[in-house]
Amino acid sequence: MTPRPSVSLDELRSLVDAGTVHTVEIAAPDSQGHLRGKRVPARRFVDRVATAGVNIADAMFVFDMQNDLPDHPIVNMDAGYLDCKLIPDLSTIRVFSHRPGYAIVMADAQTPEGEPHPLAPRGVLARQIERCAALGVEPFVATELEFYLCGPTWQPVQSHIQYSSLTDALHLEDVLKQMRDALLGAGIDVESSNAEYGPGQVEVNTAPSDAMTTADNTVLFKSIVKQVAAMNGLHATFMPKPFHDQSGSGMHVHTSLTVDGVNGFASSDHHPNELMSKWLAGQLEHAASMTLLGAPTANGTKRIRPYTFAPTHIHWGLDNRTVLARCITDPGSSANRIEYRSAGADAHPHLIIAGLLAAGADGIERDLTPPPMSVGDMYTNPGECAALPIDLGDAIAMFEGSPIAAQLGEIFSIGYASLARHEAVLAAQHAPDPDVVNDWERERYAAHC
Repeated sequence: MTPRPSVSLDELRSLVDAGTVHTVEIAAPDSQGHLRGKRVPARRFVDRVATAGVNIADAMFVFDMQNDLPDHPIVNMDAGYLDCKLIPDLSTIRVFSHRPGYAIVMADAQTPEGEPHPLAPRGVLARQIERCAALGVEPFVATELEFYLCGPTWQPVQSHIQYSSLTDALHLEDVLKQMRDALLGAGIDVESSNAEYGPGQVEVNTAPSDAMTTADNTVLFKSIVKQVAAMNGLHATFMPKPFHDQSGSGMHVHTSLTVDGVNGFASSDHHPNELMSKWLAGQLEHAASMTLLGAPTANGTKRIRPYTFAPTHIHWGLDNRTVLARCITDPGSSANRIEYRSAGADAHPHLIIAGLLAAGADGIERDLTPPPMSVGDMYTNPGECAALPIDLGDAIAMFEGSPIAAQLGEIFSIGYASLARHEAVLAAQHAPDPDVVNDWERERYAAHC
């Protein structure tokens, strides 16, 4: 099965006329990476909503994981929880195969004045893509996502680990095939899937694309995986550390830069070339302040521990999975890239990608140079490399007032940090042990990450 491409509005209209599509979902990611929006009769969508959009309360950008409305400096009762408008991005229409009759389209949020909504994550990423374009580069991005497949009571579907086994647990392959087929049916190019290093943990790899498409694909990926799991009486969770005695789940983000139609990192030869070095140096320079983007809850920072395959310090290397930034630098390869290994599976794809683009662009703009390459086990001997924040409070402190926060937008960053502080207060009350994952955390995050 090959991935279905997105369809044009005219093609969708033909499917509506034929009775193949009856409902269109107009979707935008909220501040947690959850898709929100409205379902519209397909005929109404093609005749009116495709261009006019739909209204929705801007409260969607200030919900916490449980849909509570914490105090927020921008959107609150005093402001009145105004409507914003979701304007469909008609280049993103997809027709689902796992839910016949349904199509989905991603949307951009606008204020009542018709300006991009400052809290909308898709808009935050769009601004960084434009910044890169002004530098003459186009980011090419892929994400690798891990998740746990659990039974009805949120226990992993296995009690043992069989990393990448092709023999073990074939009964689960029926569910995983449904997931792969559903992703392909939604236009997401699946490369492979495998059992990961946790009981019931799975990784699915998808092909790279431009930054916005990859971010959109990643939030849709998480939604579809959860839907297919539920169709089989199971749960899928992207909670970064659901079980303190098992592997955490990460979101590795691979970036390269297209310049004049080719990979600008291709001329690297067992060491980053000049462009790759600047892009790398920017990501390392801002890694500490980007930790909040990759670990937005106290559970996420519990994943940042030695010997977890999550980095604990700021360093880079070649094919070395103990470093923060793993650089693929094969001579003349169009696949050369930087793998940023810090983010958890609950990271908002639009925001962590926006942060990486902002950091990399800063490296190009300022002609930054990376520190010396790290070799060997960087858990045992990190040397003088700076440590990443390992608790949510420190991650918030590193983000607030940082250059990355400024580059992502002052209004957005103030609001994003306020949501994180809300999580920090709750965690201090209910999950104070930094090395134990308790039932409160699982009840709060497992179903919603």
